Amino acid sequence: MEALTHAPATFALLVVNTVVSLYALFVNPALVDSWALRPYAIVRRGEWQRLFTGSFVHGSLGHLFFNMLTLYFVGPALEGVLGTGRFLVLYFGSELASSLFTVWRRRGDPAYAAVGASGAISGLLFSLVLYAPFAKFYIFFAIPMPAWLFAIVYVGGSIYAMKQNEAGQGGGGIAHEAHLGGALGGIVLTILLDPSVGPHFLRQIGLG
Repeated sequence: MEALTHAPATFALLVVNTVVSLYALFVNPALVDSWALRPYAIVRRGEWQRLFTGSFVHGSLGHLFFNMLTLYFVGPALEGVLGTGRFLVLYFGSELASSLFTVWRRRGDPAYAAVGASGAISGLLFSLVLYAPFAKFYIFFAIPMPAWLFAIVYVGGSIYAMKQNEAGQGGGGIAHEAHLGGALGGIVLTILLDPSVGPHFLRQIGLG
């Protein structure tokens, strides 16, 4: 908890996401549907607020817990490097990239809906990869691997899962488009916000 005292934006995002999601889950379940990212509603009815509102509600306690746990561990480090202002640009910019990518992929599906901060969280994770490619990440919080390898597995898995969804072979209800869009947004935004991160990353992997 001490790290959060120097990361006000991370702390605020943890609180807001948790309070809004718990309210939606236990007090006003209709909020989940009215705030969800619905590409069809955005394109056909101009409900542009859904590009952001969907990130503040979650489909279950487990969904909320894993997203907020990741934010708790990753957020303070990135906010410390970027500063609060640029960190917020990274967070919400990654979420926007995630939402726009999902809208582009799912704009013709009136039944599709997605909730959760996974797009923003993916952007933060991939931003951290640029700063610390050999940091230890854990798949399912159990299998350790360096951050750069995690990034490859993550992108490859998301692309494969999207194709499985398109083929009607499952996907587990996970918004893989949001993960991939947020990850790409996080990389681009980090480079724009801190141009020194590119050379730093290359030096870290022995190419600079």
